[in-house]
Amino acid sequence: MKRIGIMTCGGDCAGLNVAIRAVVQSATLKYNWEVIGIKNGTMGLLGDTPNTVPLDLNFQGFNHAMLRMGGTILGSTTKGNPMAYSMNDGSHIDRSEEIFKNYRKLNLDALIAIGGDGGLKITNDLAKKGGINFIGIPKTIDNDVPNTESIGFATAVSVATAALDNLQPTAASHDRVMILEVMGRDAGHIALHSGIAGGADVILIPEVPFNFDSIVQKVKEVQKSDRSYALLVVSEAAFPKNGKARTVKYHSGDERYGGIGDYIGQELNRMMGIDTRVTVLGHVQRGGSPVSRDRIIASAFGVKAVELIAQEKFGRMVGWDSQDKVIDVDITETLKGYQTVNMDGSLITTARGLGISFGNE
Repeated sequence: MKRIGIMTCGGDCAGLNVAIRAVVQSATLKYNWEVIGIKNGTMGLLGDTPNTVPLDLNFQGFNHAMLRMGGTILGSTTKGNPMAYSMNDGSHIDRSEEIFKNYRKLNLDALIAIGGDGGLKITNDLAKKGGINFIGIPKTIDNDVPNTESIGFATAVSVATAALDNLQPTAASHDRVMILEVMGRDAGHIALHSGIAGGADVILIPEVPFNFDSIVQKVKEVQKSDRSYALLVVSEAAFPKNGKARTVKYHSGDERYGGIGDYIGQELNRMMGIDTRVTVLGHVQRGGSPVSRDRIIASAFGVKAVELIAQEKFGRMVGWDSQDKVIDVDITETLKGYQTVNMDGSLITTARGLGISFGNE
């Protein structure tokens, strides 16, 4: 019998509990292995006593409720690298030995981490340093992990598309330009997918620096047609030519993307005298029940991760390729890259064919 650990790292998203469920079901039903849930990512392996919970098929609500649950039952954190742990005085210390000690204390044969590029890289570095048998499962609404579609992306796109569906009738009622700001960090996947699905007139993404003259031209074209309103989707890291992405600095010192939607709304109002309204979706895109595609991908990832442990193929990340096939790739090599929008891809061609502007025409 093997004993495997599983944890979630980084920001939450829809589908994490589905992946946890799949790991437990596959490990239990097929191999009769024991699964230990580690609370709050790598933070659960710090200190004298690991913070864990046993996971089996008798776990409350395990079989069905977890398919529909947002967030993660194991908790997660976006703060802290155990190899450079931040202290109150501003210094950093290496606490990785605590991770390795607790991994051994739990008698784990392998560790599965569900995370984005940052969380997976930290956990992979820890695994290599401490000789941990590691498998990665990619999750991020940003869809920026190379060689795969990630858990949470499809649900985030669905939420953004639904927002456009709701904004369209109020835009039409008041002849307004509605601007929807979505997440995505340095990749424009959410904006591109939801913009096409939701009938946007303008899609602004980090991969294409925009200019206001092009946006104004597109809005005027729309106004000359059979409607007097327009829909714009803006990725949070989009920026104008000869400019930079807009950020918000918090009291803690953290600096995050934000404010581009309001900036564009004010500029269009100033340049055109039109009525603009801005909606910032923010963390609404992370929560909620996962859509069917995320449930399917997360289930496939969980089963594949268990299979890789059975085959003793460690240092791998599971993935979902363009042919809807579950794959596994070298995690170290994969995380050297970053998956942005393919400007020669079919979706860009589709958007342009639909007359959607990227603000650079």
